[in-house]
Amino acid sequence: MATTPRTSQQTSRQITADHEGFLRYRNFRWLKISLAACLIAIIGYAVADVGPRPNGGTWYGYTLGTIGAGLIVWLSLLGIRKRAMTRGAWSLKAWTSAHVYLGLSLIVIGTLHTGFQFGWNIHTLAYALMMLVILSGIWGISVYTTLPAALSNNREQMTQGQMLDSLRAIDRQLYEAAQPLERRHADLVLTALDEGAFTGAPWQRLTGRYANSPTQAAIDGFNRIDVQAAGDPTLLRVEALLQRRKSQLDRIRRHLRLKSLLEVWLYVHVPATLALLAALTAHIISVFYYW
Repeated sequence: MATTPRTSQQTSRQITADHEGFLRYRNFRWLKISLAACLIAIIGYAVADVGPRPNGGTWYGYTLGTIGAGLIVWLSLLGIRKRAMTRGAWSLKAWTSAHVYLGLSLIVIGTLHTGFQFGWNIHTLAYALMMLVILSGIWGISVYTTLPAALSNNREQMTQGQMLDSLRAIDRQLYEAAQPLERRHADLVLTALDEGAFTGAPWQRLTGRYANSPTQAAIDGFNRIDVQAAGDPTLLRVEALLQRRKSQLDRIRRHLRLKSLLEVWLYVHVPATLALLAALTAHIISVFYYW
């Protein structure tokens, strides 16, 4: 009986940890560690007995450079780490939290390592690529903490497949309803039906701006007819179906846009990381070659 309260407490802590985001992991443990590391680096830079000031060629610069290089290599292993599922201190959530905050600490560690000396060389290139990786990572964090909720709200408990099925069902109704129409009216509907959810350039998917939408053009065309005044039930039904089609098309495109925004940062972050590793290797080799 004595072990029951302790077991319950452990279960409660586990449930809390399971619902805790990676940014808040263990009450911001890795943020605190990273801030402490940055503070130590800054104090060390200020008091290091090297002149005229610490830079990459001093003992302090080599120390920061070694720490920074080790961090960069370790941080780049997150993609491999994702394939292993473990719990506790080395869970994926803990690793991701460390990845974020230790990655941000590189801004301080890497900058102090340079001694604020930049030029047109491989060393500055490595630094620039490091900053690009960090900035793209910050963008990734921002989209992963804001867009999933927007994605869920837009779907309204529908999957992408269900949204597409709904659009196809509307299209079938629209096609059948348009059969009695005059040719000029039917052509507007047929042109709208040719517009798919996946049509458009990549930049349109990212921005959500689709100029010259055939579905919107069809709606505008029926508005010019003044369907309400005409009182034709067929025209009224077709116009209503066109409005439904436009609404569903917009929902699917918002879904695709949000998904694209969740993924597009990786097309910068991953290649930039690989380029950083190559530049870092060249930087280290050149330093030891001319040492």
